Amino acid sequence: MTTPDTLAVETEHLWKTYTQEAEEVHAVHDVSLTVERGEFTALAGPSGSGKTTLLNVIGGLTRPTSGKIRVAGQELTDMSNQELAELRLDQVGFVFQAYNLLPVLTAMENAEFPMLLQAVDAAERRARVQALFERTGMVGLEDRRPGKLSGGQQQRVAVVRAVASKPALVLADEPTANLDSAASAALLDMMVELNNDLGVTFVFATHDARVMERSRRLVQMVDGRVDSDEICAV
Repeated sequence: MTTPDTLAVETEHLWKTYTQEAEEVHAVHDVSLTVERGEFTALAGPSGSGKTTLLNVIGGLTRPTSGKIRVAGQELTDMSNQELAELRLDQVGFVFQAYNLLPVLTAMENAEFPMLLQAVDAAERRARVQALFERTGMVGLEDRRPGKLSGGQQQRVAVVRAVASKPALVLADEPTANLDSAASAALLDMMVELNNDLGVTFVFATHDARVMERSRRLVQMVDGRVDSDEICAV
């Protein structure tokens, strides 16, 4: 049974409208959906379908034009910029297409960074990241900086960084876009394992068939609208 306590995300009649050359463009068009904790969900569609905009609105990176959105039971609509920043830090992990690792920090330091901002004790930070590095095949690479890691390894660090702070959900925007087939498969295997074993909630924006095939729920978007929403047999 779905209850507020089981929901990671809830949107009600969500709109995001831009004006381009005096014409209104509805990047998100009256979207109402819920994502329960523990889901492995893909927002899919071609470029311009609104999936990344919706992901950014869910993550508090972009404000909606109208409608309501709740993340882990917290209403985002009237939050200040500071309150949104605090919600992102505590409740939302992000995995970006371009990895977004800090080049001057080691893999371990990058993965620890959100917890440093949360003032998590140093020993606890190290223990959480080390456990995830062991789980994700990154042992021995802790002291390497991003420039000495492959693309697949960098994205693994990004996933560990997103998960280690124990957020309510992890938002992943085209996480496999810069990876070859082998690295993509390994990354998806890792995220499926984190979802299965640790209950990490993942929501992807993707047009990668490999991500869609591994997702347990597929939300297809067209012109900012939800065109279909189905539970998948994986």
